[in-house]
Amino acid sequence: MEAAVTSHKPIEHAVLTRAALPEQGAEAVRRGASGEAPGAAASSGAAASPNAGASPGAPASPGTGALGAGRGLWISSTYFAEGLPYAIAHKVAGEFFTAAGASLEIIGLTSLYGLPWNLKFLWSPLVDLHGSSRRWLVGAEIALAAIVLGLAAAADSGAVWLVAALFGAVAVAAATHDIAVDGFYLQALDKDAQAAFSGLRVGAYRLALLAGALLVAFAGWASFGAAFAVAAGGLALLAIAHAARLPRPAAAPVAGTAPGAGAGGLRRYIEPFRAYLRQPRIASSLSFILCYRAGDALMFAMSSPLLKSLGLDTAARGNVGGVGTVASIAGSILGGVIIKRWGLSRTIFPIALAQSLAILLYVALAWARPALPWVVALVTLEQLAAGIGTAVLAVFLMRRCVDGYKSSHFAIGSALMSVSATFAGSASGYLAARAGFTAFFAIAFAASIPGVVLSRWVPRD
Repeated sequence: MEAAVTSHKPIEHAVLTRAALPEQGAEAVRRGASGEAPGAAASSGAAASPNAGASPGAPASPGTGALGAGRGLWISSTYFAEGLPYAIAHKVAGEFFTAAGASLEIIGLTSLYGLPWNLKFLWSPLVDLHGSSRRWLVGAEIALAAIVLGLAAAADSGAVWLVAALFGAVAVAAATHDIAVDGFYLQALDKDAQAAFSGLRVGAYRLALLAGALLVAFAGWASFGAAFAVAAGGLALLAIAHAARLPRPAAAPVAGTAPGAGAGGLRRYIEPFRAYLRQPRIASSLSFILCYRAGDALMFAMSSPLLKSLGLDTAARGNVGGVGTVASIAGSILGGVIIKRWGLSRTIFPIALAQSLAILLYVALAWARPALPWVVALVTLEQLAAGIGTAVLAVFLMRRCVDGYKSSHFAIGSALMSVSATFAGSASGYLAARAGFTAFFAIAFAASIPGVVLSRWVPRD
């Protein structure tokens, strides 16, 4: 289940590990943008540690010594802070309404909390044009801590609609925080360091998703109010630490603002979109991006209600989700190794097919209603396949990024990918309520087939 959480997120939560970096020209990738920001100064990596004492432009080995340790600390903490609110707005929200006895329709509609991630590219220029990414990052974390503290107060009060509204506020603040974290990463590190630390930021983000599963398990043992209070405290501590210790890299010029550029603000805003749409065979690429995760989105949205119907309480579902997250991390690593060894052109179709077939494991769960050990085994296998599939999509989106607009183009592609996750997931409850779980997961499998077919027609270079 847990790897499918990341299918909502503009890969920003897709995973490409360092194993796949040589094929990508050492471009870093995760749920956000990867690659050098348009117009970014290549010398910004020296500012990665507040006490490093390195002058701007001074290269440093990213993985060794105090400088590497300082960088690793803020990279891991900022990406953990990015992943935790996402897990709250998706995984924990669905579990909360499942435990509250909400209808399948309402539980499915929690997928709409993905809308801010679908649309965040619309306000991402504000982060570049007003203030620094560092200030946006810390400010968003303070806001998130306050909102989640509000959730802690409302969760056990029975005010379900207030809780629903606060989850929406978490989603908006978290999507804005994502923009700031990814922008800060690109600004504070040079291109080589971005690649070198790619695995670390992926691991920190996935660890936060695991923490989300543990919050669910803790809520089953204590209460959701207590779980949200713990999360709010963690976010507040992260905000304090980041305000005190994050480096202060020099601001990079915004693309198109150099003297003589001669482009107005509106033109600078729309040019990345025009460049994206001018790519060869863009229609097949867009269709593939929109369809690739549709089946997984349907499946994930109803995974918790299915497990509840199989007799798993909140704590047990949290534990199973944790095991699934570990499997998805392993799958992401394995996917990166496979792509590096055989290339995208040879692996995109078989991996898309394997990801699609794995949905049938949920059909088996719904039909056979097996004992707990089999539930854990089948969920783990599905999440392993989903993790491998995520790595393929990450590479494909990177290949669609044009020089000069890599950050914008990755955000565009990953946002398009998450559209199907949001809207397919929001319809899932209505389908499951009418068709029953077995037929519903068979429909989810059918929804995955167009993505498999399109994988044979998309550009692969």
